[in-house]
Amino acid sequence: MKSVVSISSSVRAVCQYSPNYFMTCSRGLIRHSNSSGRILKSDVSFKARMAQPCVKSTLGCFHNTREMGAVAQQLNNLPFAEEKDYELRVHPEKHLLPKTAGQPSIDTQLGTSASPTKLGHIKVEPLSVKSLFEVEVLPELLTRLKEAPSNEKTEGLATLLGVCVEFGVDYQSSIVSRLKEEWRTHLSKTDIGVIHLCHLGEVAYNLEGKRSEIVEQVLDSVSISIDALTQNETARVYSFLALLEDPHHCQDLMSRLHRHTEKLIHRLQAINISDIFHSLVALQQRQAIALIVKLSRRASRVFRSFQDEELIKVLGALMHFGQHDEDFITAMEKHLPVKIVDADPELTSVVMEFCLQMKCRSEPIFEAVAESFICNSEKYTTPQIARQIIAMGRLSYLPQCSSQMFKKLESVLSSRFSQFQPRALIEVLHSCIHLERFPLNFVSKVFSPYFLQRLQAQGEPLDKHALGQLTQLNLSISLECNYYRGARLPYHLHVKKFSSMDHSFESPVESYLYNQVKGPLNKLLEGKTYYSTRVFTQPGYTIDVEICLDEDGFVLPLSQWDHTHRRIALCLDAQDRFCSNTHHLLGKEATKRRHLCRMGYEVVQIPYFEFEKLRTQQERVQYLHKKIFPTIFTFYR
Repeated sequence: MKSVVSISSSVRAVCQYSPNYFMTCSRGLIRHSNSSGRILKSDVSFKARMAQPCVKSTLGCFHNTREMGAVAQQLNNLPFAEEKDYELRVHPEKHLLPKTAGQPSIDTQLGTSASPTKLGHIKVEPLSVKSLFEVEVLPELLTRLKEAPSNEKTEGLATLLGVCVEFGVDYQSSIVSRLKEEWRTHLSKTDIGVIHLCHLGEVAYNLEGKRSEIVEQVLDSVSISIDALTQNETARVYSFLALLEDPHHCQDLMSRLHRHTEKLIHRLQAINISDIFHSLVALQQRQAIALIVKLSRRASRVFRSFQDEELIKVLGALMHFGQHDEDFITAMEKHLPVKIVDADPELTSVVMEFCLQMKCRSEPIFEAVAESFICNSEKYTTPQIARQIIAMGRLSYLPQCSSQMFKKLESVLSSRFSQFQPRALIEVLHSCIHLERFPLNFVSKVFSPYFLQRLQAQGEPLDKHALGQLTQLNLSISLECNYYRGARLPYHLHVKKFSSMDHSFESPVESYLYNQVKGPLNKLLEGKTYYSTRVFTQPGYTIDVEICLDEDGFVLPLSQWDHTHRRIALCLDAQDRFCSNTHHLLGKEATKRRHLCRMGYEVVQIPYFEFEKLRTQQERVQYLHKKIFPTIFTFYR
């Protein structure tokens, strides 16, 4: 027996079309179906061709099977009118739709035996589509669905309930009450598939909300079947629970579902992983770390099977939860470079955003993104462009094709300058200085009074983060581009310190590394009086440890720093100042060291990966001696 769903799908189609045509065919829709009780496909396609302005409705949320999705796609492509009700009139001895030469009549195409004479006997009365649906069509369909197989009846009833939602039928009306009663009976007597149950639950939720009795029944039925779910059913249950947006309401069910999913992890396909990740984000399941890590590992094994939009969901979820697996990064580096050239522009931008958040400085991915930007920059929106350039700057990655990339970026900024949001534009220009590329053609524009006014929204004070970026951009131009003679940032807008709570411009010294260095440094310098910690410089940077020398190279005690001739800045670089699993400094740290050198400091780096290898006090003192004083020195006494 063919699916009874097509009956409810067809009536949905007819309900969307010309009301006059609906009046003529509403009884014929049931009467002239084939022997199986299904409306012929030719009928539906004919209605699509003859469609008049119809009722505006949202179809997508109720079409979860392929067949229903196809009907929804067909209907959504049609123009809709705004009115919900039409007056239906039938005139004696007249066709309801104009007939063109060579075109058979409506009745002939439908295969009906109705004649103009019979049409003339139809009573003329005003009738709305909604009332006709409630009074005539829906009861007839309910009668037919009683004899359908279980799952088909489930899907058919769910679809009819969905049509009630679309037509705005009162959920307390008699016809909806009858539908719900059918459901209660059906649920109590039948073993219904989980996917069909979830579809029903979604429709009931849209009709009555999360407190619906049907939703509660569906949750109870799903809970009984939880340990026997397949991977597709598991993903479907997650999507249904995400719709409810109330994980605390069914916390026990959620915990059992997580445990079951972990057991199924090796069977999950790419689309299942994407849907589950998407639902976990909606449900805010931050406590399900074990499941998230296992999903990430499974994703690395099926990485090449992901479609662009599925991969966007996966990357978004991993960023949301702040989790990633090294195998997943390896899979990205293996498969993405080939994929990025023809990928969805949003995927490319999300990949770069993911790399930035995870501090993943991946040469294969970044090279592919740079080449794609050169070839496809016209396809990218300004936010997408900004995310790509910002990631490269903050992770201090200069691609091999950098000259072509920055030439293309300059072209994009010139032609689309006004399209960039002010803060996004500042982010892009600020990221360029991390790569020692100075956007002189545009800094005069962002330092102009007009642009600075654009940064202010409804009289609010200027954003401190944006002002910090402008200050560092201005400082970079002053220290590294002495030949620039354009506009400068007004002094009263300069930030006084680059240190901030979000560590956007510099990372504070890590206490663990400082405590390791402090003892050997005291032994080398014979006490704490020969150095200072956390020193603020006039431009706004913070120096971890500063040591001052006189003109003869002697180390000065703090009391004699007025006679300073040379300054040494010790940078105690812990792991948070580097890109993950590399020895490359983050862009902000590399820029800070360049600027300190331009300010006259002798910068000495003490990276954690070198210092932590030293085991004894003597080894550490010798290491600091070689780093700080490459030649023999004496102390000022």
